[in-house]
Amino acid sequence: MRTALPTAALASIDARLAETDRLLATEYPGDDGSRQPVHTVYVPGDAFTPGLVSVWGAAALAESASAGGVEALAVDVGVAPEVAAAVAPFVERKLEREPIEDLRIDFEDGYGDRGDDAEDADVLRAVRHVAEAAADGVAPPFVGIRFKSFEAATRGRGIRSLDLFVTALVDRGDLPDGLALTLPKVSTLAQVEAMADAAAALERAHGLPDGRLRFEVQVETPQVVLGPDGRVPIARIAHAGAGRVAGLHFGTYDYTAAIGIAAPHQSLDHPAADHAKAVMQLAVAGTGIRLSDGSSNVLPVGDRAGEARRRHARLVRRSLERGFAQGWDLHAAQLPTRYIATYAYFRDGYPGAAARLRHVHDRTAGAVLDEPATVRALAGFVRRGVQCGAITAEEVAAGTGLDPAKLADLERPRLTDRPRPATGWRTHEEDA
Repeated sequence: MRTALPTAALASIDARLAETDRLLATEYPGDDGSRQPVHTVYVPGDAFTPGLVSVWGAAALAESASAGGVEALAVDVGVAPEVAAAVAPFVERKLEREPIEDLRIDFEDGYGDRGDDAEDADVLRAVRHVAEAAADGVAPPFVGIRFKSFEAATRGRGIRSLDLFVTALVDRGDLPDGLALTLPKVSTLAQVEAMADAAAALERAHGLPDGRLRFEVQVETPQVVLGPDGRVPIARIAHAGAGRVAGLHFGTYDYTAAIGIAAPHQSLDHPAADHAKAVMQLAVAGTGIRLSDGSSNVLPVGDRAGEARRRHARLVRRSLERGFAQGWDLHAAQLPTRYIATYAYFRDGYPGAAARLRHVHDRTAGAVLDEPATVRALAGFVRRGVQCGAITAEEVAAGTGLDPAKLADLERPRLTDRPRPATGWRTHEEDA
């Protein structure tokens, strides 16, 4: 075949786009396929004990029993009866084996200011209890702390608690694989850069690998969504943490209060909250930085427990449908509806996703002509369903003909020579 462009022209194009190639490969690597927890549970810094996960699990099962059992509870919160029957055994097993996936020991709003001596002691006690829980095999797969913000009034205390926590963990041995550190009330890019510097300094002090300490940024202030210069700081934060920003977590009540939403209307489904979260999604799309929605402070207790359960299940499902695979839970009574809504979401969507992936695997025509991007989304949906415990690997193999490696190839095709993440499914069962 005859072509007209000379080799020099092609080389010139490659040279012109070299920086673009570098940017896409380094700043937009996509999700790495590792497990993301479906929620983060917050407990005050002095409330965590080695047995807390089991206590919450027992309380969640008791809450389900009071509502007539998991299947009845699922129907009550709006799940179709046939889906409720399918998810009930999965939810019951989850609450028995791994009721909390991600635990944040809170030294910020959930703890307050109790003086340096008390907070020092509670941070060290928390480390001891984390180590004991890990030794006993009852620690959640993801665990860490939320320290105080880097605003002037609390910066010194926040950094001290961070330092104490990390240093005490290192002194006891290796850091947990699922270590999570949460930086709250971020309002400027400089605060994220300062946190990255603090993490790097701790790594050097303890001889840790570069980048070992990653952290979540809480989006709780309007200033981080729209800066005083009219720019969007979140978009820069995603690339300013020297690879250490692991997630953006939305703070429902701080954010809505800061923009003047009255208390009765503060909710993660308020249009103002949706706007902020849409900006978060745009800011981190393709970066591999993960998103978490906020919490519902309407707890399923007391005379209006049924109403609160239905509300929580609806909000969890809504978040999932809008691309937020994670949220916050504040009470053990929210765990049944968290898993019911999550598992029902994946069970509802799985048959259609499996059929479409089967057509891709078998190279046959289906009722939907899926673009490669949609195939990637279908594969990611199935992978997350397996990792959270809503779908079994055996179901995937039977329904799609795909093993984990083949599913990973569909979700993350080899478009470049950059390193590939692990292709196995790290599931809740393996972690439990």
